[in-house]
Amino acid sequence: MKALATNRRQWDVLLIGGASGSGKTSVSYRLAQHFGVGITEIDDFQVILKRLTTPEQFPALHYWDTHPDAYLMPPEEMIKIGIAICHEMLPALEAVIDNHIESNVPIVLEGDFLLPALSAKLVATDPAKYAHVQIMFIYEPSEAQILSNYACREPESPPQTYRARVSWLYGELIKQQAEQYGLSVVPSRPWDTLFDRLLALLTV
Repeated sequence: MKALATNRRQWDVLLIGGASGSGKTSVSYRLAQHFGVGITEIDDFQVILKRLTTPEQFPALHYWDTHPDAYLMPPEEMIKIGIAICHEMLPALEAVIDNHIESNVPIVLEGDFLLPALSAKLVATDPAKYAHVQIMFIYEPSEAQILSNYACREPESPPQTYRARVSWLYGELIKQQAEQYGLSVVPSRPWDTLFDRLLALLTV
């Protein structure tokens, strides 16, 4: 007879990634509240690191400030900058994960700058140490839906067509990498079941 699922966490550090506009932030906060743990947006690391570093030290992190016309580049090139930012932020992410493992304080870390390949390789460096780190990605397959999500979130802004294109391309990259490394990829829709679907993966 199959055992019934309980509400017990299988993880101490939960990493939730996904492209902008996929719905990951909203559901991440709901999960953190459900489990009674803290949550930090990985994107905030970028703000802190920019304040404490120079463009010479971290050129990708400072790219938008040093290249004000970056919005004119093709979306594919914009993705490359985003990937470079992920690489530059990895040591900070690793330090925060290690701190929560050592202090035994569970946390949800969510954000755009969580690259499947980097997170999978980090955990693989010491499987025993990172045994209770769980990684998953929220995926929205429709570029039109991402554009609609931006419109709902920022109704006062003009249509974010370029931004939605970049986000969709990045989401496709994330999905491909996550599947390559055997990480969970969860479709964002139907919205009304996303929380329950994630909860089923996160509890035993």
